[in-house]
Amino acid sequence: MVKFLLKIAADLQNLTNLQPQGGCDDPSFSYLFKLKCENCGEVSPRETCVSLGDTVPLPRGKGTTNLIQKCKLCLRDGTVTVIPGRGKPLTQEESEAENYAPLMLFECRGYEPIDYVFGGGWKVESVI
Repeated sequence: MVKFLLKIAADLQNLTNLQPQGGCDDPSFSYLFKLKCENCGEVSPRETCVSLGDTVPLPRGKGTTNLIQKCKLCLRDGTVTVIPGRGKPLTQEESEAENYAPLMLFECRGYEPIDYVFGGGWKVESVI
């Protein structure tokens, strides 16, 4: 089990609080990643969508996860679980200091997220 923290940075001019539309723990916000299989190194050809609101039961044992995906090359299953409560909006002060803001924490088994793709569904506030 490995945890990956997605951090964001942006040049915010006269803007602050960049975050998903419903806040950092928005259950309907979709995270788009390219995933790399930790077993064989195969990289997914398309982006994979993971969201906090989508849950599936684990194939073995109790509990749920947000994504179960089979590698097309080695046929091993991998999971990605979204862990809420770690994100915060990117503020103008952090942007000016060239800092990153933590957005979401992911627990990955069998996969490694290697490329995040920005999509729609963001909100930001004006400071003017």
